[in-house]
Amino acid sequence: MTGPIGIFDSGYGGLTVFKEIAAQLPLYDYIYLGDNARAPYGGRSFEVIYKYTLECVETLFNMGCPLVILACNTASAKALRTIQQQDLQRWEPWRRVLGVIRPTAEIIGNYTQTGQIGILATAGTVQSSSYLLEIAHFFPELQVHQEACPMWVPLIENQEHEGAGADFFVQKNITRLLHQAPQMDTLVLGCTHYPLMWSKIRQFTPASIQLLSQGPIVAQSLADYLIRHPEKEQRCSKGGSRTFLTTEADPNASEKGSLFYGQPLFMQQIELN
Repeated sequence: MTGPIGIFDSGYGGLTVFKEIAAQLPLYDYIYLGDNARAPYGGRSFEVIYKYTLECVETLFNMGCPLVILACNTASAKALRTIQQQDLQRWEPWRRVLGVIRPTAEIIGNYTQTGQIGILATAGTVQSSSYLLEIAHFFPELQVHQEACPMWVPLIENQEHEGAGADFFVQKNITRLLHQAPQMDTLVLGCTHYPLMWSKIRQFTPASIQLLSQGPIVAQSLADYLIRHPEKEQRCSKGGSRTFLTTEADPNASEKGSLFYGQPLFMQQIELN
């Protein structure tokens, strides 16, 4: 039995990752599920994020997905490990759930010369220390500095991220991070929303600091995973289809989704299983 690859996010941000995955691996079928009705996840407790993420993963499994990507840093930070260790055993053993933090951690040391890197993320991701733990596993010598940016997602969701009103918050957060790590030469956008603020972030970041967006990294990591695990790859159907689902009854959902995906799409509302 084969099925589509599932892509999950708490909202629209995961579409920036999905865009890169679909561009690099266009032959596969995909289902994107955004839990927009309950977004954002960033400020919620571990228990709530785990519960919501598990419900969405289960919905995608019930739709035939053999593999689900948590294209959400908060869900990857607060729910992925528990789902992998406790819940996967309840389903068929060949199903898999992967996140977006580990692929970044696996390669981040290849980019820095100074050994100091920065992470811009939501409060939930920062508080989880997931980036610190994952990066320490692969590159224990690196100094990792984090900065929570609680206003960035609301600015993006309300399409105010390119205006002058966003300048104060972007400059404030980046300046605080630079004070922590004056020798930082690599900066990770640790939220899938943040690529939409790329030009604004670049405006307030020294040119000597390289910015890394997760989409291309996750896409390459998935491509490598499917090569290393041909038995998993064979379970992924290949028809080039794209399905976009949302839990919210929003007449503007397709328009909002298109902003993140970079091209027109149609989002259908569904009820979670």
